[in-house]
Amino acid sequence: MKRPLAVLGLALALAFPAYAVPTGRTSAPHHSSSSSTKPKVHVNGYYRKDGTYVPPHYRAAPGTGQSTSPPKPPATTRPGTPSAGSSSATHPRGCKTCPRDAHGRILRSPAARAQFLRQTGYTHGRPGYVVDHIVPLECGGADSPSNMQWQTIAEAKAKDKTEANCRR
Repeated sequence: MKRPLAVLGLALALAFPAYAVPTGRTSAPHHSSSSSTKPKVHVNGYYRKDGTYVPPHYRAAPGTGQSTSPPKPPATTRPGTPSAGSSSATHPRGCKTCPRDAHGRILRSPAARAQFLRQTGYTHGRPGYVVDHIVPLECGGADSPSNMQWQTIAEAKAKDKTEANCRR
């Protein structure tokens, strides 16, 4: 008689896990009711292009709505990069003294570009060409007409790939 009851109890425990015998855990992990019904995807920790570290977290599966992760913590930099107080903390490579805009891009001089356009005779630009810096600004090149040249769009894209992060 004991054996059929044990089999029946095991079958019920598998069929209804909510009625299973507790394992001795005193508190269950915290889950909010809204996030427990949505599928989640685990994201490993990684470094962004600007050097900040994003710790591991869970996010909503694609197409299911908002993220289930908590708000982003303050940005931290990779080990060995300048401290967060310096101007190059968000841009550890390249020009460290160049003035930058709110998006971290090096500020350009509109007057220097206009002077270059006047000197070359194309005051309104040149179709199919872009103004390129011979020595890139991020590598310490001057934002002056003497450091500018006309370059086709295709050549400029190829050059931008090779000069990334001051590689020469």
